[in-house]
Amino acid sequence: MKFMKLGTRPDTFITTEATRSVSSEVSTDLKIKVQNRLYLLHKQFPLLSKCLHLQTLCAAESTAGAADHAIIELSAFPGGADAFEICAKFCYEITVTLSAANVVPVRCAAEYLQMTEAADRGNLIAKIEVFFKSCILPRWKDTLVALQCTRQYAASCEELRITGRCVDSIAMMIADETSSSEGRWAEDICVLGIDHYWRIMVAVKSAGTIPENSESESLKEITLKHRLLLERVVSLLPAEKGAVSCSFLLNLLKAANILDASVSSKMELARRVGVQLEEATVADLLIPSQSSATETLHDVDIVTSISQEFMLQEQSPPTSPSRAKLKCEKRRSRSVENAEFENSRRSSSATHGSKLKVAKLIDGYLAEIAKDANLPIEKVTALAEAVPEFARPCHDDLYRAIDIYLRAHPALDKSAKKRLCRVLDCRKLSVETCIHAVQNDILPLRVIVQVLYFYERARAAMPGDGAAELTRGIRALLAKSSAEDEKEEQEQEQEQEEDSEIRRFRKGALLDDQWSISGAKYHPKMKLSALMKLDELDDDVAPREGLFRSTSSRIKTLCAIPSKPNWFLSKLRNVNRSITERH
Repeated sequence: MKFMKLGTRPDTFITTEATRSVSSEVSTDLKIKVQNRLYLLHKQFPLLSKCLHLQTLCAAESTAGAADHAIIELSAFPGGADAFEICAKFCYEITVTLSAANVVPVRCAAEYLQMTEAADRGNLIAKIEVFFKSCILPRWKDTLVALQCTRQYAASCEELRITGRCVDSIAMMIADETSSSEGRWAEDICVLGIDHYWRIMVAVKSAGTIPENSESESLKEITLKHRLLLERVVSLLPAEKGAVSCSFLLNLLKAANILDASVSSKMELARRVGVQLEEATVADLLIPSQSSATETLHDVDIVTSISQEFMLQEQSPPTSPSRAKLKCEKRRSRSVENAEFENSRRSSSATHGSKLKVAKLIDGYLAEIAKDANLPIEKVTALAEAVPEFARPCHDDLYRAIDIYLRAHPALDKSAKKRLCRVLDCRKLSVETCIHAVQNDILPLRVIVQVLYFYERARAAMPGDGAAELTRGIRALLAKSSAEDEKEEQEQEQEQEEDSEIRRFRKGALLDDQWSISGAKYHPKMKLSALMKLDELDDDVAPREGLFRSTSSRIKTLCAIPSKPNWFLSKLRNVNRSITERH
C-alpha cells in the first residue's frame, strides 16, 4: 500500500483527559471542539492562514463580540476528530502519513476547512489530489480500499468525484487484461456493496468488454449473490401504490437488467413502475440493455411494457381495501399481496392529466434514444403507438423525435421513412413545427404534402390578420431557403436536359393557372389523395430537374402560398378530376 508523509516536525500533541493541545511555550488562544474532543490551538500559528473556513468563523465571533477563548464547535465534521487532527498537524508542520486507508476522510475534512491554494500556496488539498491521482488510482488494492471508505462519506465523495474516479479506475483495470489483478478481480470486488458493484459493472461495459479468461466461478458466485439479494428486495416491497418512489423502482429495474435477474422480478418491477409512471423522468427511463440478442444501448421493450401498463389503468376511484383494515392477519403470503397489488392497479385512478404527462415523457424518451444507431424502427413505432391519440394533443415532441431518428439513420429507405412517419398526425403540429417540416429535406414528400394541406385548411379557418401573419412567416422562411439554392439551380438548368413528360405533368398538375373548375365539390380526402398520387409517381421516376433538382426547389414549388384562398384547393380538384377521367 502506497503512503505519503507530510511535514518534518515531531509530534507535539498531548492529551489531558478529553483535551488535545500542542506542547508549546506560547499559550493557546483558540478552542475548537470536534465530536467530543476539545482542541487547544493557536490563532497566530499557520492554522488560520491555511483554513479559510476557520478564518470566517473567528471573524464572525469577533464581530459578534464573543468572549475570549470561546469554543468553536464543528458539528458534523467529515472524518471526525481523527481527520481534523491530521489537518491541524499539517498546519503545524508536524509529520503526518497519508495512505489509501485515510486519504478519503482527510480529503473531505480539508474541503470542509477550505484548505485551498487561495488560502496558502502548497496547501493540503493540492497535495492530497496529487497523491490520489498518482499513487492511489493506478493501484488496484489501494483504489479498492479508497472506494470502500467512500461509503461513510457518500455525499461529500460524490461531490468531490472521489467515488466516480475510483469506479472508473477499477473498470479500466478490469477491462485491461494486464492490470486486472492477474484475473482475480472478481474475488476482490466481492467485498464491495451492491451499489458500487453495480456502478463498476456499468462502467466496465462502457469502457470495454470483460476479458474471457476472467470469467471465473467466483464472478458467477458474486453475480448470483447480488441477484438473489435484489430479488429478495423486490419480494419485500410494500404493495401500496406510492409506498416506494418511482425513481427507486426504476433504479432497481436497471440493477435487475445488469444482474440478469429473473423475468418475474423484472415484470413485477415494471408493473409497479407502470402504476406511477407519471412520477418518472427521462433519465429514470434510460435502462441499459444487457441482452446479447441486441446491440441497442437501452432496453426499449421494457419501457414499452411499462407505458402499456400505465395506459391500461381505468379511470375509476380506488375500491380495494387498505392494509390497515387487515390488522387481524398476523401474516399474509406473498401471493395475497400480489393479488392485492393487482386489484390496486386495476382500480387506481389514472387521470387524464397524468396520461398527458406520461405521453410527453414518452416523446422525450423517444427523442433521447433516437440517437442510437442500432435502434430498429419497429421499436420506435411500437413505443410511439403505445400512447393513445387522446393523450397526445400536440405532436411537436413526437415530430422532434422522428426528426432526430431520421438524421441518425440516413441509410433508411423511403418506405421505412413513410412507415415511421405514419405515427405522426400533421393536424396536431404547431405553426412553428409546420414551418420547420416544410423545409425539412429528410422527410418524405408525402408528409410535406400533408403538412401543406392541413396548413391550408387551418389558414382558411383563421381570421384575416392571423392568416396574413401566418402566410408572411412561411413566405419569409421559404424565401430564405430557396434563395440559397437559386444560383445552384440556375447552373444545373444550363448543364442538364429536362425530361419533357415530367415537366409537362408537373406544369399541368401544379403550375397551370388556367385549369379551374368553379363550383366543384369534393371531399377533402379526394383532394389529399390526388397529392398522394404525385408522391407515388416520385418513387418511380429518377430525380433529374424541375421539382427534383433540389429539396429547396421542390419545397419552393409545392409551398408557394397563393394570393387567393381557394387557388390551392382548385388545383387539387383539377388534379383529382384529371386522374379520374384517365381511369
